[in-house]
Amino acid sequence: MTTKTLTLFHVNDLHSYFDNWPHIVGHVNQNRDQNTLFIDLGDHADRSHLITEATEGKGNIELLNEAKVDYATIGNNEGVTFSKKQLEHLYDDATFQVLVGNLFEQDGSTPTWAKPYVIHTMENGLKVGLIGWTAPFSRLYSQLGWRSESDLEPLYELIKLVREKVDILVLMSHLGLFRDEEIAENVEGIDVILGSHTHDLLKQGKRMYGTLITQSGKHGHYFGKVLIEYDTKKKQVVSSVSELIEASSTIASKQTSALIERLNKQSFHTLDETVATLPTDFPVSWQENTEMVQMLCDALAQWCNEDIAMLNAGILLESLPAGKVTKGDIHRICPHPINPCVVEMTGKQLRQAIERSFTKEIRFLQLKGFGFRGKLIGRMIFTGIEVSLDANEENVLSIKILNEPLQETKMYRVATLDMYTFGHLYPSIYEAPNKKYFMPEFLRDILAWKLGQEWA
Repeated sequence: MTTKTLTLFHVNDLHSYFDNWPHIVGHVNQNRDQNTLFIDLGDHADRSHLITEATEGKGNIELLNEAKVDYATIGNNEGVTFSKKQLEHLYDDATFQVLVGNLFEQDGSTPTWAKPYVIHTMENGLKVGLIGWTAPFSRLYSQLGWRSESDLEPLYELIKLVREKVDILVLMSHLGLFRDEEIAENVEGIDVILGSHTHDLLKQGKRMYGTLITQSGKHGHYFGKVLIEYDTKKKQVVSSVSELIEASSTIASKQTSALIERLNKQSFHTLDETVATLPTDFPVSWQENTEMVQMLCDALAQWCNEDIAMLNAGILLESLPAGKVTKGDIHRICPHPINPCVVEMTGKQLRQAIERSFTKEIRFLQLKGFGFRGKLIGRMIFTGIEVSLDANEENVLSIKILNEPLQETKMYRVATLDMYTFGHLYPSIYEAPNKKYFMPEFLRDILAWKLGQEWA
């Protein structure tokens, strides 16, 4: 027999959505053999979930261990939503190997908890090379004390190096589909790119320049299976077939479900710590300026040591009743892994952002991504900025900054949310060149701090 097979089960961008995880684990457990690898492509952890927040991600590692995952790479949620110390110790108890080749200590050395690649010899003798590569959020990584590599040339060189030593080469990518396609086009020798980050759903995979690219959406609604056949005489892959499996169609692992239930109970107890005792109810409305969201906006300016600030009312998901407020309550109403930041922009850029914030497109936008875990963006709230609107509250008539008319050529420093600096939600903020991120604190840390100051 000249053909040997390799099976790869893969999951990406779970984002701590654990409803489907027992089904994924149950199916893999029932269908794996000694020539199977189970791989996680990053963003398994998401601090919007109680378990991940309370355990600093270690609950996710316990779940990956219990699932007998073989290899994992990191996503931006593991990489930039944990402090450097938290990430350094996140994988202390991992029974799998973390692969990431473009994240370094400041001195250029590889982190002790990761390797850029491995060569795994299967039971049937196949030598499988696996390389890990993650999204290079260079500015954020730098402020946390890491150094990330955005240039793909080092990856191309590593692919050439590993290719000579293996029968099958697999890239574990948390770069996104567009970068995976670029890699497939520019370098030969990759048999499979297991993709993630952009949450694409490739039901049969996508073949480009001889490379099979896969990705299975997000939240574990689907997970992937790749079956590879290798001809030992021809010394090449002769077949690679990708499919996505719907998690809800599989039988869940009772052991995994029990572990999630235990972690949930432990995490609830961990976060049941009083932050403040409120003297009255604090209602929240996504389309109005309420006392709670205004207090948070003022606190954001204070935290960042700036005079002006802006954030959207939809950032707070629920009202807070009078009485005890716990860390768990703060996490529930402000679950987003969003950092404060200061953006330096011209008056013209600031005016453009403010005008855009009052459009129906933005106020009623059901945003998914950029760290936002809410429902609607909602109304923009300001500190140190006074905005006059028309009767419909859609068109901006005038803007004052610290009681003075906005000057389009003047430079302003605005305390705001990092999510406005990603993508093109607010083009004028995205394009502003000077940004300072406050890390690893989240917006909810500011909320807890301010409530504790006022009503500890």
